[in-house]
Amino acid sequence: MRITAARFNGEVSVCHCAMCRRWGGGIMAGFVAPADAVTVSGEVGRYASSDFSERAFCPRCGSSLWMRDHGGDYELSPGLFDGAADFPLVREVYADQAHRFAGFSGDHPRITRAEYEQTHPHVEGDA
Repeated sequence: MRITAARFNGEVSVCHCAMCRRWGGGIMAGFVAPADAVTVSGEVGRYASSDFSERAFCPRCGSSLWMRDHGGDYELSPGLFDGAADFPLVREVYADQAHRFAGFSGDHPRITRAEYEQTHPHVEGDA
């Protein structure tokens, strides 16, 4: 399988919601690439993780590939791209839900569950 992104924001966000903690083993990290800039070839497993988004994985090795609101931009897993090692961490979402081992240092915004859910769709009961 191969994923390429012709354009992307080059900024990593991490999420600590319960769904992302389960998906990523503690956190989910991602960077945004517009749908029209992403090319995917090969087999991809898809999972409707909520009524508004899907998560994708490699059916051969199990690696997480992306999270995507239906029809929207891709939030790609940075570990898939060698160059992503230099992307800055720009925010933590559900920061008040983070496991103790998953704390990040730096001056980036730390958005709480309540703050995020005021303006974004979320999964009911995600605690």
